Amino acid sequence: PSGASSSSSSTGNNTLQTTPPPPIEPHVEFVIDDTLNSQVLELLSTNLISTFITAPSVATRTLGIKLPILVFLVKNLGKYWSFEIAILDDRGEKRRFRASNFQTSTRVKSYITTMPLRLDLIPSWIQPHLPDCAKRAYGTTYVETQRITVHANCRLRRIYFSDRLVQESDLPAEFKLYLPVVK
Repeated sequence: PSGASSSSSSTGNNTLQTTPPPPIEPHVEFVIDDTLNSQVLELLSTNLISTFITAPSVATRTLGIKLPILVFLVKNLGKYWSFEIAILDDRGEKRRFRASNFQTSTRVKSYITTMPLRLDLIPSWIQPHLPDCAKRAYGTTYVETQRITVHANCRLRRIYFSDRLVQESDLPAEFKLYLPVVK
């Protein structure tokens, strides 16, 4: 037709070409989470293995934390993500526990135990009892936590250790999942 020019079409020789969206740039940055009413650390990447945080950051050092309960205040972003905890047991063995939302069953190997992680798309508590993990997987006694690694894709509100399970009402405000709304 007169006055019309086709630059692309879904049929014929000049078919529509789709341009894939640019890849999500991997990033680890602080953002404000509206659900949590708080600043959180966001880890995002299309490759969760290459985007992570770890403590301690120096590979030759260890945390040396002996408290038995590790607590994550985390928000699942609906993408693959995982975390890993390295502990030392009473046999002097370094053991790793990895939980991920893409693992379907628990597997125990001499150097690592992998476990499925099921979370809704809401902020959640994850509270592994590390002595129980060591006893069930390896029949050993937990001595200390040496390293924590959190891989993309999630939002972290806080990670802390405790000597016991604590009711949220007994925690200081900054350790609670949801900060109180200031009016």
